[in-house]
Amino acid sequence: HAAAAPWAGRAPAPLTASRPTGLRIPAAGVDARSMLGLGVGADRELDVPPVDKADEPGWWTGGVTPGERGPAVLVAHYDTVRGPALMRNVGRVRVGDAIQVPRADGRTARFRVREIQQVDKRDFPTHKVYGATGRPELRLLTCGGPLVGGHRSDNIILYADLVP
Repeated sequence: HAAAAPWAGRAPAPLTASRPTGLRIPAAGVDARSMLGLGVGADRELDVPPVDKADEPGWWTGGVTPGERGPAVLVAHYDTVRGPALMRNVGRVRVGDAIQVPRADGRTARFRVREIQQVDKRDFPTHKVYGATGRPELRLLTCGGPLVGGHRSDNIILYADLVP
């Protein structure tokens, strides 16, 4: 299955490309005013924000920008060795909650959470997260689960659809 389950509503027209500049998730108390650009490391895995920027989300620059057709991928820490981070309250997010992504063009891409998935990092659903979609979608990745060897064992993935 190359993407998350079909959205029951009608998707609005995609936005044009524009770099994300922040992240707001009212249900989780998230109000980030900046966005890091992230690439893929030598291990062929998506980079994450550095520990000293644990309160800043990152955007995978190899994909679409939030609001464009396809899955835009954002990453934010739940916690680090320094303590709680930007997504520390991810457990408060529910299906139907809003995610807003301000953009460099002055517009805000507005999304609604459609699905929340917690998976063991060894079973990461690569195709579901990165697979092509016919509409604008957002994937927000963070960590969860117990600490194993100093790292969280799971990923928590928020799947969201662009809304008017």
